[in-house]
Amino acid sequence: MKKELPKVYEPQEVEGRIYEMWEKNGCFVGHRDPDKKPFTIVMPPPNVTGQLHMGHAMDSTLQDILIRFKRMQGYAALWVPGTDHAGIATQIKVEEELRTKEGLTRYDLGREKFLERVWDWKAKYGGRIVEQQKKLGASCDWSRARFTMDDGLSAAVRHVFVRLYNKGLIYKGSRIINWCPHCVTALSDAEVEYQDKPGNLWHIRYPIQGETDRWVVVATTRPETMLGDTGVAVNPEDERYKDIVGKKCILPLVGREMPIVADAYVDRTFGTGCVKMTPAHDPNDFEVGLRQNLETIRVLDDNGRVVEGYGKYSGMDRYEARKAIVADLEAGGYLVKVEPHQHNVGTCYRCHSDVEPLISAQWFVKMEPLAKEALRVVNEGETKFVPDRFAKTYTNWMENVHDWCISRQLWWGHRIPAWYCDDCGKLTVSESDPTECQHCHSRHIHQEEDVLDTWFSSALWPFSTLGWPDESSEDYKYFYPTDVLVTGYDIIFFWVARMIFSGCEHTGKPPFHTVFIHGLVRDDKGRKMSKSLGNGIDPLEIAEQYGADALRFNLVTGNSPGNDMRFYTERCEAMRNFANKIWNASRFLMMNLTIDTCELPERLELEDKWILSKLNAVIPEITENMDKYELGVAAQKVYDFIWDDYCDWYI
Repeated sequence: MKKELPKVYEPQEVEGRIYEMWEKNGCFVGHRDPDKKPFTIVMPPPNVTGQLHMGHAMDSTLQDILIRFKRMQGYAALWVPGTDHAGIATQIKVEEELRTKEGLTRYDLGREKFLERVWDWKAKYGGRIVEQQKKLGASCDWSRARFTMDDGLSAAVRHVFVRLYNKGLIYKGSRIINWCPHCVTALSDAEVEYQDKPGNLWHIRYPIQGETDRWVVVATTRPETMLGDTGVAVNPEDERYKDIVGKKCILPLVGREMPIVADAYVDRTFGTGCVKMTPAHDPNDFEVGLRQNLETIRVLDDNGRVVEGYGKYSGMDRYEARKAIVADLEAGGYLVKVEPHQHNVGTCYRCHSDVEPLISAQWFVKMEPLAKEALRVVNEGETKFVPDRFAKTYTNWMENVHDWCISRQLWWGHRIPAWYCDDCGKLTVSESDPTECQHCHSRHIHQEEDVLDTWFSSALWPFSTLGWPDESSEDYKYFYPTDVLVTGYDIIFFWVARMIFSGCEHTGKPPFHTVFIHGLVRDDKGRKMSKSLGNGIDPLEIAEQYGADALRFNLVTGNSPGNDMRFYTERCEAMRNFANKIWNASRFLMMNLTIDTCELPERLELEDKWILSKLNAVIPEITENMDKYELGVAAQKVYDFIWDDYCDWYI
């Protein structure tokens, strides 16, 4: 009996039903099979706070195409999904909810009760983005979905921390770090976004001690930090200042005596050639301070306010203090001139507040030893970037990488597994919670308050999700190393680099052989989608209107590796028409097909042979495109074959 499909294709009624059938029948489950070659992709874990956006839809679509293609080719294909605990973002969300609904801070609750609230929040909202991915048809093995704070993944984090600490690759020290006064936490170099901003260059007189009417003039973009100045530096080759090197000058408004030192760091051609040294608030000044034995005085607190001991400036916000200090310098006759000056300002990647460089005791990973192998595997082609131009982006960063600041002043996250002894003051670092100090056996110990950078756990994602550090795990042995990482170019430093050096260090193998980089999805005017511009497009709304297939086909056609693409909603209509074309072709065949397959190929007509020859010609072409990650080209060939050859000519 012939089955007749409805006349009109309604994706909203069809897609959900098909997806449910696929999931119910275990179509997405990755099985270990000794007779098959494995093919593994790990999903870049979206934030547990997240709402699906067009970037997620793009990322998911490309991964889905690759994994379905490999399933069709007979691989034991596994696509591992999961979510990230997103330390800063999640804590901020829960703190905002506490403040607005109950008028409370996390300190009112205490650490334990606050963390209970965060876990409750995660239980309530954490699955939202998973359901949204399912609506777009993502064929992940949801039975293996992981969360970065699952027990197994948390155990892997502790194992890695202790291992690196014991190798001398993790240490705690006071260094200049990037600090966000709004999020009130340290940031790594990769979490700082630089923006070109208009500012000023203030030229200020610093009187030379014991000399009447003689001074040095320094130029600064941040007069508020002068409260922490402990020296002035000039270039040793600068003839203008040779006679004052070794003398002292007086810090205006504060009265501090400071040495004038010679250091090759100083650029003779910038400003006046005299540079004020604030070792506690500038990374370069910090290094000069170490060489020249300058005092280190921190003058801003964790909230970006001037610390006690500075008179009327104490308690002022850094920018409020800037205005007051400039006014007082002018009134005191110390301000020579003010010049407009465009300069690069570091901002927090989360809240976009200006980052404050300041000295702080933090935990760091030594990067130089880890970077060597991570560079080798890319330079020698064990891990390839597609397009290969991004390998240069990666290697440039890795060759110049600084030690990674991994501690965060948060409560939500993996708490650092280090315990301080209240009696001997020494440190115990352990995978399991100790009951006593390993040095003096005192039971008076307390754990480090800070948590680890979120990226510390997601750096282990390709192998921690497969059962590592248990190297006897069957999944780990069969599915690792994974094959392809699909991600945007914007997180090469955040995540890709960290996964590569972590995989090399902890498993002895790079975590994937290919990094397939895609661009950003921009609006139809080429602008980045953002809340501030109000130009974001909700992929779920598009899927509801046109169908998930139409949305995803729109995202892949015209897409080329590594390049940004503009999203035109109108094109979704054309893609919905394409889906409708396939539906109608299927409906026509089901109504009219009379040949039994066992009668083939004897009953083939000339036109049948023609379409089969066209199909046999296009299959190897599309396969080659897929193997080269030319997914947009492959999609266009599918479109042309179905629409032009199959429907318009053959049917």
